[in-house]
Amino acid sequence: MSTQPNGLVEIPRSVLSMAVGMIDTVERVVVGDARVRTARRNAWEAICADRARALRHDEVRRLISQLSVGSSPRSKASQAAVGPSAGRRAARS
Repeated sequence: MSTQPNGLVEIPRSVLSMAVGMIDTVERVVVGDARVRTARRNAWEAICADRARALRHDEVRRLISQLSVGSSPRSKASQAAVGPSAGRRAARS
């Protein structure tokens, strides 16, 4: 009994190679050379997205720290009532 291959195994490699080349050419014509997706381009876009996310995260942390370190009038009033020396003593401890 001989088994007959199915699917992609039946297609000669040269036909597959031509098909892939044609798809690549069509993609370049449709979207342009500058916008063809490559692994390098995908990696660079991921790096840029990570950097942008990190910048947003740092900005949020900075804003939160500004809000929590005496930027409100209530906080300024309580700091004035306690006095500046109390803050220095707490920082030394």
